[in-house]
Amino acid sequence: MGKQTGKPRYIACIDMRSFYASCSAVERGLDPMEACIAIVGNQERKGSVVLAASPEMKKRFGVKTGTRLFEIPDHPDILLIEPRMQFYLEISMAITDLFAQYVPKEDIHVYSVDESFIDLTGIIHVYGTPEKAAIDMQDSIMRQFGLPSAVGIGPNMLLAKLALDLEGKKKGLAHWTMKDVPRKLWPVSPLSKMWGIGSRMERNLNNMGIFTVGDLARADVKRLEDRFGIMGHQLHQHARGIDYSELGSLLIEGQKSFGKGQILYRDYETREDILTIVLEMCEDVAMRTREVRMAGRTIHLGMSYSKTSFGGGFSRSRSIDEATNDTLKIYAVCKELFREFYTGQPVRQISLSITNLEDETSMQLSLFEADKWQRRRLGAAMDAIKRKHGPTAIYRGVSGTDAGTAIDRTKLIGGHKK
Repeated sequence: MGKQTGKPRYIACIDMRSFYASCSAVERGLDPMEACIAIVGNQERKGSVVLAASPEMKKRFGVKTGTRLFEIPDHPDILLIEPRMQFYLEISMAITDLFAQYVPKEDIHVYSVDESFIDLTGIIHVYGTPEKAAIDMQDSIMRQFGLPSAVGIGPNMLLAKLALDLEGKKKGLAHWTMKDVPRKLWPVSPLSKMWGIGSRMERNLNNMGIFTVGDLARADVKRLEDRFGIMGHQLHQHARGIDYSELGSLLIEGQKSFGKGQILYRDYETREDILTIVLEMCEDVAMRTREVRMAGRTIHLGMSYSKTSFGGGFSRSRSIDEATNDTLKIYAVCKELFREFYTGQPVRQISLSITNLEDETSMQLSLFEADKWQRRRLGAAMDAIKRKHGPTAIYRGVSGTDAGTAIDRTKLIGGHKK
């Protein structure tokens, strides 16, 4: 899918605009584009964050995703709504069913609850152009659900997503071809505006003198490969609009990782309580890594301090000699990072990930760790119990303390009420 030679491909990336807020507006008989709505996780906590905001809310009041509840002005036009994840998921699945009326299910890839990739190639003969096919889908979504959408179209997943993010969300629809890459993609800066480049990668590229996507496209590919391995080659290709991935596959294989981010219910002030959350997150990340029989060499831990402490935080990674998917080994690395970089302020957000993945068979049975394989079997047994009987069937003791959140979060969908 998406090869740059042979039969032209037409991939659409369809985004439901301000999905949570729009669904809530329609449910109340309001216009999603005119209502001032903010979806807030817990209105009893002033530090709760906005999960979604309607376009008019962003325009009139500057309230957007991530805004804190106490920052929202007191205005009669503003409607604060708690999230209902089950409701949103049901609408999302119904929209996917609508897509299946246009193309076969194998030509649909649900990227997130509010965004999907669709291969339009097979229906071009019906519509004549991909734009007409996409517009018909948008009109159907509006008629059936009353929800606005935006579309990006390209010859591959990458350009479809970039067309959506960089142009389609402003205009409603954008179609990029390879000829558009020098004019529309290469001027993009900062680099984190390009899909697939995060803030850490942006800093690394900036340190190499690369500040625009054009700089990346013109950079020496060997230099990029020496610095980033296969990811360097893929980033160079992507800067030129080239993407050979199949529909639904990872765009940058080198970026494959398992991670978890959590905004805490309250400020966590003691080291013991903070490490309780870290251990719970290590359990979750390790389980997902084991499920696909992978192991990782690099562990990343990030913490954001409370706004009451004027923000700040740290984000650090550490690589280990031997890949692991053992919860306690991942936790040990996290504790090292925590002890080195934590400065004592209350913590409100934690992120954790494991990267540099490889097949778990690469793990060696060391003479000095005779119980390694037994621990792996124990982990697999715990995973099996959770899959069969639910995530609360077995859990670590820390999750039963006041600081633990793992048990409460099993009652949520996507971290929020059903």
